Amino acid sequence: MSLEEYRGKRNFTKTIEPPGGKVGGERIFVVQEHHATHLHWDFRLAIDGVLKSWAVPKEPPTVPGVKRLAVQVEDHPLDYADFEGEIPEGEYGAGSVKIWDRGTYEMKERTSDKLLFSLHGKKMKGEYYLIKFKKAGEKNWLFFMKKGNAKQ
Repeated sequence: MSLEEYRGKRNFTKTIEPPGGKVGGERIFVVQEHHATHLHWDFRLAIDGVLKSWAVPKEPPTVPGVKRLAVQVEDHPLDYADFEGEIPEGEYGAGSVKIWDRGTYEMKERTSDKLLFSLHGKKMKGEYYLIKFKKAGEKNWLFFMKKGNAKQ
């Protein structure tokens, strides 16, 4: 996947965000707490050489039965998985970013409108779904933990 949209939104002479360049096939995920215009969490899965990314307006689910909206945003470079810091005022996404959770994952099922994966993080552990919520628009997904899923 191309990172053109990501790079087009940022001025790398002003922001400390990584421009990209890291390559790898590791199965990692990261959740970044982002204090921008509105507090939200950015959920990212390393897929196809980039971090597929969703903005989650409320804290991500850590127990079954909690469903969250997840709005798909532009792909981010793999380097972004380690990013924490302050995005300067006037720049896209201005505000503070800190890592809320991270770990590895296993993909169980992947289609164009459904992902089922098992997360192995500190806060997020177990099987999760991301399901495209077509009625709400192309970028809106439902994010939740699989029922009957006990924390490991």
